[in-house]
Amino acid sequence: MTATTSVSTPGLWARLRRTSLVARIAIGLVLGIALAGLAPGAAPSVAILGQLFVTALKGVAPLLVFVLVIASVASHQHGQETHMRPILLLYALGTLGAAVIAVLASTVFPSTLALAADAAPKASPDGVGEVLGNLLLSAVDNPVHALMSANYIGILAWAIGLGFTLRHAGAPTRALLQDVADAVSGLARLVIGLAPIGIFGLVASTLAEAGLGTLWRYAHLLAVLLGCMAFVALVLNPLIAWLMMRRNPYPLVFASLRESGVPAFFTRSSAVNIPINMALCDRLGLHRETYAISIPLGATVNMAGAAVTITVVTMVAAHTLGIAIDLPSAILLSIVASIAACGVSGVAGGSLLLIPVACSLFGITGDVAMQVVAIGFIISVLQDSVETALNSSTDVVFTGAACAARDPQSVRI
Repeated sequence: MTATTSVSTPGLWARLRRTSLVARIAIGLVLGIALAGLAPGAAPSVAILGQLFVTALKGVAPLLVFVLVIASVASHQHGQETHMRPILLLYALGTLGAAVIAVLASTVFPSTLALAADAAPKASPDGVGEVLGNLLLSAVDNPVHALMSANYIGILAWAIGLGFTLRHAGAPTRALLQDVADAVSGLARLVIGLAPIGIFGLVASTLAEAGLGTLWRYAHLLAVLLGCMAFVALVLNPLIAWLMMRRNPYPLVFASLRESGVPAFFTRSSAVNIPINMALCDRLGLHRETYAISIPLGATVNMAGAAVTITVVTMVAAHTLGIAIDLPSAILLSIVASIAACGVSGVAGGSLLLIPVACSLFGITGDVAMQVVAIGFIISVLQDSVETALNSSTDVVFTGAACAARDPQSVRI
């Protein structure tokens, strides 16, 4: 009996190791839901598993971005194409397109809210100028502080600067940088391998503690938000990718949603999902010098989901107050929401704090805007998770589309 057990346990472990990461995450998801439903009292005790996973990702992500970008820029040969220009264009086009879709959906399916005296727990920026100013200040932040505080704008700025200066270094130095980048990448893959256990802890503790009952009060608003995000993920992004790569984009889209969107849904942080996206780009065979820059950059500025949230909730506030929004105002709102979305931090709930920026376009007072933001935090259990899944998976879709446009054989689906 003992011998049978000793044989079967390693066999089960071996089969689990051969199973894809997504399948293991699905197992963790199902087990987490089961624990929250069958033994809600025991679910909070496994919260530490989710906290450890997210904290480990938060710890490795800034270092991974820093060393990979330095190594990629330093090893870049003059005349070698990195595809960054088309990717930046795709990021801008996707974010603006998402905001336009949100305006149209909010016009066709208007929502209203019963505003109360709630207040959001954080202060929001005073305007678009402050958002842009914060971006510039973040770029020149002390590099050590940027690493410690996960300021990815600062990390990218200093890493690119150091990479350019190190392009003149000797071959042994650049080889050492590449070895360090490979070592940190290996460490990141080790952390990513713990995702099923982390997802199990996150799902069980979240469902047991918060539940989903309060979301029914705002079902219409949630339906518009999630519907817009689904449309962007399944229609707009594939259309943009097809225009770039001129081939069926859905294998790339579905792979990105499955292997990037699912983890991002639970971590609720684009920044935390950076190592997962980089590992996915590597499995897809994408150009390393390209995704080493485009993925961390996308986690900072490619925010289609955030643009949807800012636009829809601002339109809800306007409808609630009886403010008519004409075509020029709608176009301006789309542009402002796109710019504001680029200032969203890569952490959970970041887009909600920029809603007052867009509300100010229509003369909505800060008190009213912050009441709307407070409601946003109530529905953020689903809104922010889906938003992050869209943001993160879009980074891979557009990076893959740009690489495939240059080399159709470079994307392995």
